[in-house]
Amino acid sequence: MEITIPKCDIFTCDICVDEKFATNDMFKILGCNHSYCKNCIAKHISSKLQENISRISCPVTSCNGQMEPHNCRSILPNDVFVRWGDVLCESMILEYEKFYCPFKDCSALFIDECAGVENMVVVITQLKCPECKRLFCAKCKVPWYSGFVCEEFQKLNKDDEREIEG
Repeated sequence: MEITIPKCDIFTCDICVDEKFATNDMFKILGCNHSYCKNCIAKHISSKLQENISRISCPVTSCNGQMEPHNCRSILPNDVFVRWGDVLCESMILEYEKFYCPFKDCSALFIDECAGVENMVVVITQLKCPECKRLFCAKCKVPWYSGFVCEEFQKLNKDDEREIEG
């Protein structure tokens, strides 16, 4: 005996082009009429977060549909949901106020509380990254150098910098 499922309960995901059950697998985006399965939307959100994009919209370029973290919580793995929160928080910090650890294998975020404040003298130059535990110059935003003051270091050409890092 063959069981037939009414067509109204099935939809085709516009991303993976698989037929899915609307009641179990369909995800609706706010302000959007496109049909996606929960798995494809979760992957879409994850890929956008890898690009540090905090405002995530429908995969169709011309569509105005937007995704909100609280609406997507149930379909996202916990690490992806937490990452979205981190990206949203980071996007709230003005670009001139933030910088990253200068070591290529570390991406710790720092906030320059003196940025944009006129007549502010930077007193702290040597910082230890809390993530990778290495020293860097907070003023020059480069790995720590010794034997120079910042003004002297900034005058060095690129070949001299490579010798110091080496």
